[in-house]
This record gives sequence, C-alpha cells and structure tokens, in this order.
Amino acid sequence: MTCEPEAITRDEVREPATYDLVIRRAHVFDGHRALAGLHDVAIMGGEVAAVSAEPLRGVEEVDAAEGWVMPGLIDTHIHFYDVFAVSDPESMRLFEENELPGRLASFLQHGITTIKSVGDPTGGILDARGKVAAGTLRGPRLLATGCGITGRDGHPAATVFRGNPWARARFTGEIDSVRQMRDLVHHLADRKVDAIKLLSEGACAHSGSPTYVWHIPAFPEAVELVRLPLDFLRAGIETGHKRGLRVTVHTTQQIAAREAIEAGADGLEHGVTVEPITDDSLIDLMLERDVTYTPTLWAHDASHPDARGNVKKVADAGVSIALGSDTFSGRGLFGANTLEEAELMVAAGMTPVQSLVAGTSGAARQCVRPDLGAVAPGKRADLIVLNADPTQDIGNLRQLGMTILNGEIVYKR
Repeated sequence: MTCEPEAITRDEVREPATYDLVIRRAHVFDGHRALAGLHDVAIMGGEVAAVSAEPLRGVEEVDAAEGWVMPGLIDTHIHFYDVFAVSDPESMRLFEENELPGRLASFLQHGITTIKSVGDPTGGILDARGKVAAGTLRGPRLLATGCGITGRDGHPAATVFRGNPWARARFTGEIDSVRQMRDLVHHLADRKVDAIKLLSEGACAHSGSPTYVWHIPAFPEAVELVRLPLDFLRAGIETGHKRGLRVTVHTTQQIAAREAIEAGADGLEHGVTVEPITDDSLIDLMLERDVTYTPTLWAHDASHPDARGNVKKVADAGVSIALGSDTFSGRGLFGANTLEEAELMVAAGMTPVQSLVAGTSGAARQCVRPDLGAVAPGKRADLIVLNADPTQDIGNLRQLGMTILNGEIVYKR
C-alpha cells in the first residue's frame, strides 16, 4: 500500500541544513501509509523536522540501507507491576528497585516507545512516570490511568486481588455509590492521570453455566460477579469528561459494550471477547460515537475463540482499532508481547497495514496524543528502524535495528 509522499524538495530544504540526526535511504511507513520511494528522515530538538526524497545532512547520520523507518509502537493496555509479587511495602520496594528498570528497558528493546498502564498502583506508577519524564529512569514514554475503578467486590478486586488485600487497596478503586465514583475520578484527575479506566464487567458465562463468573487459567478460582451499575458508569464517564480526560471501559460482552458506549465511553478495553458480535447495530453505534476498540488478543485469544472474528468484523466496518496487549506479569516478555499482539491482529484477519496503524496513529489517537504515532514534521521523534518491510509481513516488526526516543538513539542492535 503506497502513495505519493508529501516530500520536501531540494528548494524547500534549508541549505546548508544540518540536523541533529538524519536517517538516510529509508522506506517510510508514516503511521498511516507507506510512502513511495526512499527518504531521508531528519530530527531536530526531539522532533521530526523533515521527511525528504532529497538527501539531508545531520550532525549524526544513520544509513538505513533501504530498510524501514516507522513510528515506535504504542501499547495502550498494560499492567506493569507484578500482581503476584507485590503484597506489602517491602515487596513493592523490591519490585521497583529490581524489576521495574528491566521491564522498561525490554519495551525499548522491542521497539515500543510508549506504553499506557491501565491498572497499577496509582502512587507507584505516577512516580515511575515522573522519573521516566525527568530522565532519571530510562524507558518508553509512560502514560497511566492509575488504579482501575470498579464496583465493590468487582473485577479485578475480587478476582486477581482476592487473596492480596494490600495490593487490592492500591491497584483497584472499589466504589459503592455515584458520589464515591465522582470523588475517585476527581482524585485521580487531581493527580494528573492521563486517562480514566472503568471496569464495567470482567466476567462471562463459564463452562456452560448461565451464572456470571470470572475465570482465567492464571488463577484457579471462579468468582461470581455483577456488572457495574449503569448510574455508576455514567457518573464516572461524565466526571472524567468534565475533567478533560478520556474514559475507556473494560467490557467482554455485547450488552456491556453497548451500555458503556451509550453511557459515553470513548473506548472499549477488550471489546467483545466471550461471544460473537451478532448485533450489527452495536458496530454502527461504535462508528457513530467514534469509539476505539482495543482487542487485547495476546491475553484473550487462546481462551476466547470468538475474539478474532469480532476483531475482523469491527476492523472491516471501519471502527478505530488501538493496539493493546493486556500484558501482565507471569507470561511472555514485556515488549515481545506487544509484537505478538500486532501479529495476532493480522492472524485475526486485519492487514499488516491495519495492524501497524493500530499500533501507531490509531493508538496515539486512543491516548489523545496527536504528537505521537506518525513520521511527519512536528511530531515527536519516537521512531524505529527495521531491516525488513512490516507492511508486507507484520513479523518483520521483529527485525529491529534501532529504537529512537525523543530524537535520541536509545537502543541499537
């Protein structure tokens, strides 16, 4: 998939133009499409300064050797802290000292330049975000919702954290009333979170039973749940919007997805996983309300056979898709899981380009970060250099040569 690039001609380039960094002789996927021909990509002051079909000069130059330059990937749905290990102040301290730096580095080593935490201890993850922004902790750009908000004894409070009360009080925000919902959203907004995440429901009919229960292989017990009351849901979304924050909602069933969208949700985390989407009007509603769908196949593909078909159906309809792996401790490798998510979306029926869009400009849109997810003048220079064409084979995302964050080379193979 190619188009004529909006290239800068020789006459338009400042002469002699010397940029901080120039990536030379590269094919470019700009976050939306592949540009025709080879280009030089220039970086100045942490931003993309030029994308030119003519040669550019830089203080530092990298020869892409006709490889590919594209935006760094954005994973919009991760759980960063180890929910199995963090259970008291000492284990929290040990995790932050011994595990957190390596997990951040692993994202960069796989070409992921932005991650969005959607359910970590509020104080810890916001402190990590501040250290990354200040440069005292090396890692991808970190966005965070703080704790996920759920009803009393809802998911994940009564499921993942059922036997871990210390973590339960920090990773989750359990509320009993509309007033508590509004107060908690205001509290998180005051702490400058990047978005709000609500958990409408995290359960499904299990093993042929009509009972509404939660069960995944990583945890041995099934837990009966109820959905977040609709007035709670509306209050959380309305309050988040009043504070200028995007609000996404964890759903797994069609009925819960519809409730969330009609209540004003900006996006669905997981979407519909436990049943096939049979209600075409639900997809029409997603399009009408401009809702983002985050499939999280990495976490749910193996146990939910309908998830792939649902992803293809919403993608074919033109619903905006954002890459989010739902990475959590205990399986796989941080960063590598994100690449697997991109591959699973293609396995579900999306094209490689659709998957790349979901992981770049689509994910940036979900995060309300128009400065990210594109290779164009004025955008942040969060880029990766690949040795093979990802628009033809999504597996070529694994052919990483270099990761650039804020215009600086932070990983080079």
